[in-house]
Amino acid sequence: MYTDHERCYRAVQSRDARFDGVFYTAVRTTGIYCRPSCPAVTPRPGNVTFHPSAAAAQDAGFRACRRCRPDTTPGSPEWNVRADVVGRAMRLIGDGIVEREGVEGLANRLGYSQRHVTRMLTQELGAGPLALARSNRAHAARVLIETTEMPMSDIAFAAGFASIRQFNDSVRRVYALSPTQMRGGRRSTPTGRVTVRLAVRQPFHAEALLDFLVAHVLPGVETVRDRTYARVLRLPHGPGVMALTLHADHVSCELELADLRDTAVAIGRARRMLDLDADPVAVDSVLSDDPALHDLIAAAPGLRVPSHVDGFEVAVRTIVGQQVSVAGANTVLGRHVPTRGTAVDFELATSFGLTHAFPAPEAFAEADPAEMGMPRSRGRTIVDLAQAVADGKLELDPGVDREAVREQLVAMRGIGPWTADYVVMRALAHPDILLTTDLVLRRELERRGLSKDDTDRWRPWRSYAGMHLWRATSAFERTPT
Repeated sequence: MYTDHERCYRAVQSRDARFDGVFYTAVRTTGIYCRPSCPAVTPRPGNVTFHPSAAAAQDAGFRACRRCRPDTTPGSPEWNVRADVVGRAMRLIGDGIVEREGVEGLANRLGYSQRHVTRMLTQELGAGPLALARSNRAHAARVLIETTEMPMSDIAFAAGFASIRQFNDSVRRVYALSPTQMRGGRRSTPTGRVTVRLAVRQPFHAEALLDFLVAHVLPGVETVRDRTYARVLRLPHGPGVMALTLHADHVSCELELADLRDTAVAIGRARRMLDLDADPVAVDSVLSDDPALHDLIAAAPGLRVPSHVDGFEVAVRTIVGQQVSVAGANTVLGRHVPTRGTAVDFELATSFGLTHAFPAPEAFAEADPAEMGMPRSRGRTIVDLAQAVADGKLELDPGVDREAVREQLVAMRGIGPWTADYVVMRALAHPDILLTTDLVLRRELERRGLSKDDTDRWRPWRSYAGMHLWRATSAFERTPT
């Protein structure tokens, strides 16, 4: 869209917040870039250029507006939908792959050369993978500087910078302020915890998310108290704990981590799990156009599709939950968490009664299917899955090819189309999966006089339609994991 100057300018004139994060407005006369909804005086058409990413605006020499703070907008919803290489790359960059494995690691996961990946990203987003990752780091640093009392040295490494000097230079380049100037007169106080505010797009149906999370709690690993969901995390550099408090207009995210380098990754996974980068206006507009769904959308605008922080966990819980209730599946898994999971000793975990991280693939890979407290065939499926993930033959990360993963899952014994589709929807945040073989959904479709072919008009948001239909039948407790 950013190449359509007239359309972009109209969005800026109307201060349309729906386009925040979709493109960025750079003003030549001031040297700053803004979100389309910036409340400042609208610049003249000839004085603005439009960019597809914050990184592109920064590479063009513009600094972030201090008034509208364009880097605090939810991420572009486009990356949730797209299954091409650029979409996959953006999901991987958001998950911190460049910081952990470099551009080479990103390219290897995508199956292309570094040069080709860089060229594709630059052509579409105006910036290569390094610039995009640098922009993400600068944003993470700003959030930590302004919302925590962490020492600057801790913030530098928590945001993913390799050195204090790199941290200072990047922050000054993006914001035209030093880290100390951004913080003002507040002093640093090492607290061991990080609390940040996560932006959301409106409308935001927090109650529906909480309903879903409550119905699927695995004791010891996660819990819900009032409006706060807390859980233990398995992260690249060690375990951690997050507590997410859902408000009407934002989510408060409190973290306690074994390694501060995982801060940005943990925040990204929290956003993905709660589907905070979705475009609810676009989703609701498509779905409400169908008279068969109009009443559901009107009753629950801004409904999200909960994803997850751990793809392997979703897959295991879905398999265990085959043909049993959520409570029954959690009873079975509850026996494995203390024996195979990693025990944690964080104050935040203790305050919520959390004790363990969900078992890693390696913990299940050596298990005896006959001694797993479930049908032997189901235990065998979990062991096969764990071995495939542990060996790197199956990846359940954000940037994988979703259709290829589905094919891999269906090819495994004990995993059918329903299970594979559900895992792809939840673990890989696929927005366009409708579980038409699900008994509850099938009955609801029949009740509304809808055939499978009729649901094609809900593309590319069929996952959201499914959540509305499940909610309509009060069937959250009958869905797995």
